[in-house]
Amino acid sequence: MISLNASEIAALVGGTLHGEDVVVCANPVIDSRAATAGSLFIAIKGEKVDGHDFVSDAQSHGAVLTLAERAVAGPHILVGNTVEALGVLAHEVRSRLSGLTVIGITGSQGKTTTKELLASVLSTVAPTMAPHGNYNNEIGAPLSLLQCDEKTRFCIVEMGARHKGDIAHLCRIAVPDVGVVLRVGTAHVGEFGSQAAIAETKSELISTLQPTAIAVLGQYDEFTPKMSALHKGRVVTFGESSGCEIRATDIEIREGRAHFDLVTPEGRTAVGLRIVGLHQVANALAVAAVASVLGLTLDQIAGGLSTAESSAKWRMEISELGSLVLINDSYNSSPEAASAALQTLVHFAQERGGEAWAFLGKMHELGESSDQDHAAIGTLASELGIDHLVCVAAPEYAQAIPTDSATTVHTFASKEEAASMVASMNKGDVVLVKASRSEKLEELAELITQAWSKRIQEMADTE
Repeated sequence: MISLNASEIAALVGGTLHGEDVVVCANPVIDSRAATAGSLFIAIKGEKVDGHDFVSDAQSHGAVLTLAERAVAGPHILVGNTVEALGVLAHEVRSRLSGLTVIGITGSQGKTTTKELLASVLSTVAPTMAPHGNYNNEIGAPLSLLQCDEKTRFCIVEMGARHKGDIAHLCRIAVPDVGVVLRVGTAHVGEFGSQAAIAETKSELISTLQPTAIAVLGQYDEFTPKMSALHKGRVVTFGESSGCEIRATDIEIREGRAHFDLVTPEGRTAVGLRIVGLHQVANALAVAAVASVLGLTLDQIAGGLSTAESSAKWRMEISELGSLVLINDSYNSSPEAASAALQTLVHFAQERGGEAWAFLGKMHELGESSDQDHAAIGTLASELGIDHLVCVAAPEYAQAIPTDSATTVHTFASKEEAASMVASMNKGDVVLVKASRSEKLEELAELITQAWSKRIQEMADTE
């Protein structure tokens, strides 16, 4: 964060300073434990925790100033709403950083992975800010911006939404120079009511862009391409069809990872991704499109993509458990994401020569189509030839699988019961674990890991 006096911050956010006019010279925090010397602590009152109760803890970790809604100990600025004040502060700081280029990313899936890939590529040429984790709301996006300083050249901001207007609000704060829409899927359709409503919300990123900004649009669904009509400035498209400005050709999968030729107006070159999944090609192309418009060469883009690795937890996280491969993709799920994960599982299993095991928990926020969507994924598992479909407290996956399917269906009410299937696994098998976040299937992944370690030892003892 740029260095600011407490009185400056108070003036920017329209608050009242109480106490000493201290200097804030470290990144702002909302978690008192993350404070460091010179931090600004933003006290946010949540449903379960009130940040105002942790001011002293933040101060003990080095925080010198608190943004608060009620009087607290030590220097503090009183405002009516700390979340709104955080957004105002972020916007004002962003406007002061004339050398900063802000990239906003939205889409139904792939935001975090694309952010991390893009950060890896851009950081090879200039200081880049892209906070780890899921900083994609009215708190996380401003915090991302406030971590920038005079040396920062690029800031990548994820933009998520739960309601219409959410992304427009984030755009007013961040004022993106580049706006990226990856794709419009069915994630959160239960909240929005329809895929068209989701598209309308995602399109806020494009409709609010300044004419001098650049729109980067994926060509993977029926809605995103139409957003080009909402922007008066330059539009760059990416995808796998010949009409895309940035595209991939000759795609191959090796060890679950995509290899392809990247084609841009500058030329053509080979890319080999280290992150897992055929669906990562789309994310890589989005990165290539952004990097291209920001002036990186084709070699810089291809080199960055081919060396980038994701640090996002529980997202296509591969563990080699001796002779068993575990794909922990338990962070979240949707019909599109589940489909992509199943295809990755099949590729891995075919190369390894073992059986494919899909442990699937519920997908939430699908609205009236929930049963149908679960059944469709179960049917897809059967069509892909997955050997074992393990339904974890989600029998809906099995309801439409043909009786003559080669896929064996196992249904369990709990993670602990599902983990018992490890006894039927063999060396060379590949296991996928996937569900929506609230299902916490990372716990099942850990149970499988532990059970397999024990099974390996038992097999060794009998050899």
